[in-house]
Amino acid sequence: MTDLDVIDVLLVEDDDGDVLMTKEAFEYHKIRNRLHVVNDGEQALQFLRREGEYADAPRPGLILLDLNLPRVDGREVLAELKDDPELRMIPVVVLTTSESEEDIVRSYSLHANAYVSKPVDFDRFIEVVRHIDSFFVTVVKLPH
Repeated sequence: MTDLDVIDVLLVEDDDGDVLMTKEAFEYHKIRNRLHVVNDGEQALQFLRREGEYADAPRPGLILLDLNLPRVDGREVLAELKDDPELRMIPVVVLTTSESEEDIVRSYSLHANAYVSKPVDFDRFIEVVRHIDSFFVTVVKLPH
């Protein structure tokens, strides 16, 4: 992997434990992509729009989005993201504890690229993050 292959990944997650597990998964699998973390939907939109403290934020090549977020819900973040012509091409993987059929259908109707239920088991969680990274960074061609 060259530096050109390194992408910025935005994790939108309010659970500190899940943030830590995602960071550990990146380290464990020696994932070289840069992980940026915001803790609520409002921060996610500011990061993506490069507003306020995120004025110099990179454009992520992949977003890992939790649905149940404070301030601005993940569903609303997804809707706004996919409604924005400059942001809609960024792949979004919904990574959430919800296994609700309604959430799955709604996420895909809002043009999520994938819906993944978070495993509670640490080893399984790490494998899921590795598979997401491997698929979206190694297998899938992303726009630059």
